[in-house]
Amino acid sequence: LRAGLDTVVKAALVGSIFGNSVFVLGMAILVGGLKNGRQKFHSEPPKTNAILMILAFAAMAVPTLTYYLHTPAESHLDMLDIVVAVVLLLMFSSYLIFSIKGDKSITPEHEADPSEEFWSLVVTLIVLAAGGVAAGFVSDWFVDALPAMATLGINDVFASLIVVALAGNAIENLVGIQLAFKNKADYAVSVIMNSSLQVAMVLYPLLIILSFFIGGAVLSFVLSPLLLAALALSILVSAFIVFDGESIWREGVALTGLYIIIAAAFWWG
Repeated sequence: LRAGLDTVVKAALVGSIFGNSVFVLGMAILVGGLKNGRQKFHSEPPKTNAILMILAFAAMAVPTLTYYLHTPAESHLDMLDIVVAVVLLLMFSSYLIFSIKGDKSITPEHEADPSEEFWSLVVTLIVLAAGGVAAGFVSDWFVDALPAMATLGINDVFASLIVVALAGNAIENLVGIQLAFKNKADYAVSVIMNSSLQVAMVLYPLLIILSFFIGGAVLSFVLSPLLLAALALSILVSAFIVFDGESIWREGVALTGLYIIIAAAFWWG
């Protein structure tokens, strides 16, 4: 954002949601299905997550429609973006409170594993801080690498939507697929879908608000029609997949195929 590359930031954020909801979920279902057959999971948490994602998309689509339809609110897009961002953050806060204090009967119980080791709070905070600093350096390197990517024929949007989004979520992606392989479908779906939810309802809104203070480009919810369509398709298709509380490997093939098709549409810009 400080470099004025708001389009790149938008593509990376949408790519994170798109990649998790379609590619990573698809790979987890495919790998888990081939290893374990039909996998079943508690349907209520994914349903809640899917509904929130649909609501988040609807909220983010309003500024885009306002911009392209040239409604009177177009002259107040900055304020509209802030309103949408605040509402999304409040929605996520209410969801978080419900997740902590809500109905435990719909939440899968954690099976204790004697071999599991957990980090202390101090170690966790140190790792998070180090990760934040490292992310700052990586983002600077990425900005410097964009001209080199262009010489290879890779446009900025494709690089952000596909390459950066997958690389940025590599650890979460691997964990989700490993959990599905181990037949822990509840946790696999939770890790993958919650990652998308946090980007849509926390990271994107926070960056919208922070962009007014950190200098450089001001981030907006206004997306190109193709980015908006990619976001809609990824959210809706993943919602249909998880709503029945079970998955088979063929659904993973379908999701992965959809990811390749949409990614191909962005190859030329």
